[in-house]
Amino acid sequence: MQRNTLGLVHDFLRRNVREGAFCIDATAGKGRDTALLCRLAGERGRVLAFDIQPEAVAQTRALLAAEGLRATVVQDSHAEMARYAAPETVDCIVFNFGRLPGGDPHIFTKAASSLPAIDAGLRLLRPGGMMALALYYGGKNGYEEKNAILSYLKHINDRAFAVLCGDWINRKNDPPMPIFIWKECACCDTILPEGE
Repeated sequence: MQRNTLGLVHDFLRRNVREGAFCIDATAGKGRDTALLCRLAGERGRVLAFDIQPEAVAQTRALLAAEGLRATVVQDSHAEMARYAAPETVDCIVFNFGRLPGGDPHIFTKAASSLPAIDAGLRLLRPGGMMALALYYGGKNGYEEKNAILSYLKHINDRAFAVLCGDWINRKNDPPMPIFIWKECACCDTILPEGE
C-alpha cells in the first residue's frame, strides 16, 4: 500500500466493498476510483459516477470501456446524487475533493456543492455503509472548502455516524487528508443535531 491519502482510501475500499455492493464515485475525475469500485462490486454490483466536467466524464467512460467494466457515468453535480440513486440505499460513496489531475487548475470542487453532496450521501448510506473522502486543498483551491467540510463533519450526529479524519503531520505543504465515515445505525433521521 502506498503511504499516501489515495493509497489509504483504496486500501479502505478493498477491505470493505463486497461483491454486489451499490457504490457511488461522487467525483469521477479520471475514473480510477470508479474502475476500482466496479471491480470490487463485481457483476452483481452497481456503480454510479458523477462529474461536472465533460472531460472527466469522457475519461472515465474511456477507462471503463478499455477495462471492460460497466458503470453509469453522469455529467451532473455530486450534490444531485439522490436524484439518480434514491430510493435505494448505498453501501459505499467515494469523494476526491479538489481538482481534476492534469485538468484546468481553475476548476475545482467548492463547499457550495460539496457540503450538500456529503449530506445527500450520508442520507443515502445504509446502516453499515461507509464513505471515503480524499480532501485536497491549498494552492488555487485555497482552504475554504477544507475548513467548511471539517466544520460540517465535526458536528454530524455521533449516534448515527462515526467519522475518522487523518492528517499527515510530518509532510510539507498541504498533503491531502483522508477521511472515513461509517453509518452506525438508522437510529436517527437527522444528520446534524438539533440547533446546528
